[in-house]
Amino acid sequence: MRNFLVILFFGCLALTGSCGENQLPNTDPEQPAADLAEQNIRRAMQLVDTAVAFHFTGEGMAMARYYNPYTGVRSNEKGSIWMYTSAIEAVNAILHGLAAHKESGNRQLCDDNYVRYSQLLKNLYENAAYYLGTFTLTSYTQTRQWTVYGVNRGGSKGSANVESRENVYDDQEWLVREFFEAWRLTSDPAYLQQAEYLTEYVLDGWDCTRDNSGNEHGGITWGPAYATKHACSNGPLISPLVWLSEYYKGKTDEITYRYVDPADKRTRKTATALKSDYYLDFAKKIYAWQKASLLTSDGVYNDLVGGDNNLADKTEIINGQAYRVHAPAQGTAGPPISYNSGSMLSGAADLYRATGDNMYLDDAKKLSDASFKYFAKSDVNLPGYYTYNISGFNNWFNSVLMRAYADIYPAYKNVDVCIDSFQKNLDYAYAKFHYKGFLPTNLLLGWSRDNANNRIEGMFTFAFAAEYAVLAKYELEKSK
Repeated sequence: MRNFLVILFFGCLALTGSCGENQLPNTDPEQPAADLAEQNIRRAMQLVDTAVAFHFTGEGMAMARYYNPYTGVRSNEKGSIWMYTSAIEAVNAILHGLAAHKESGNRQLCDDNYVRYSQLLKNLYENAAYYLGTFTLTSYTQTRQWTVYGVNRGGSKGSANVESRENVYDDQEWLVREFFEAWRLTSDPAYLQQAEYLTEYVLDGWDCTRDNSGNEHGGITWGPAYATKHACSNGPLISPLVWLSEYYKGKTDEITYRYVDPADKRTRKTATALKSDYYLDFAKKIYAWQKASLLTSDGVYNDLVGGDNNLADKTEIINGQAYRVHAPAQGTAGPPISYNSGSMLSGAADLYRATGDNMYLDDAKKLSDASFKYFAKSDVNLPGYYTYNISGFNNWFNSVLMRAYADIYPAYKNVDVCIDSFQKNLDYAYAKFHYKGFLPTNLLLGWSRDNANNRIEGMFTFAFAAEYAVLAKYELEKSK
């Protein structure tokens, strides 16, 4: 009942404009908020409140993938764990934005809203358990039982199907990022524990088999039942690995891990390392693999390294134990997608901050310039505005890139133009097309004349909210 009441509470906010002391953002384009940062965070909150009210149902917070504000129809199709994670991402971004306002002197705004979004975050985390399931996996170094998040929602908590292709590593990685952020924002140890557990699971998918020279083949496959190695199953883990390293820096906590002996290229061995060193070394290793394997001549990142998926479930017996075999690479494939460059840009920003190595800063500068040139097209749909590809899931992909620009901004101010392009697009849509608390899929061209075509992906509304919240924090901190 508590979760249902929370949903009603947010629905009240979205529909009436106020509920108690918490005020919705001003939605009248003729009366903009005096302060851009506050306008941004209030718009972020309004979008999340509306999405929660119309995409989520029941105490278990089942997420409808689509909602059409023109017809009032909510889809029967449930959102995947990836789509569900976009809600956690948006709430985390709002909490960061509220904290930034508090630090900048607007304490009341934070005090009025921080608790309710922290509670929403907790509800989302607890009900993500509908996507949890347990299975046994034979990896490159061991056979072990894991409890991870499946692609699809189960009928009860812990009952999701996670066998074979029903779970993928990139879904776990986006959750690792958001659970670590949730811990930063609330200090609840459950978030940190789950983030670290999922990190261990994903790193178990690193191809540590050896080539003829004794070097690791490297790369994390898309999932345990795939042989292809994707940018999305490698790049997103770099930043949280850096964050974990920073958290354990100066501590004596150790981790035990397994690897393939480089001498005979077959024997599996066990070693221990300080967590601070282990996580940072792995962040560097994944970054190096993706840069060497997927960086294109255009300066952005390709989608994947091919592999024979028929080999994904093949094992070999070594010293009486079964281990997953290496699937040889079969070339790279595109097209480059904005979020793959975004995750590497965020990774470079974090690695530069943690190590001071100018290589990462140089990479970040080049990638910032190249990605904006490649993905942002000026004056296509509207003079003076940049158009981004919004086909498929690109609205969310582009959001990852925007947040990466904000990550590197403290070290590379030239990305202000990139960040501003997102601010302008959002504001244009909010002024021209904001309807019943929603923005259209196409921010620059608006809604379809056929109302039946105006259904919105829930994750797109959450992506727009996350962008607005990041922009709020950016506005407050960019002059520091």
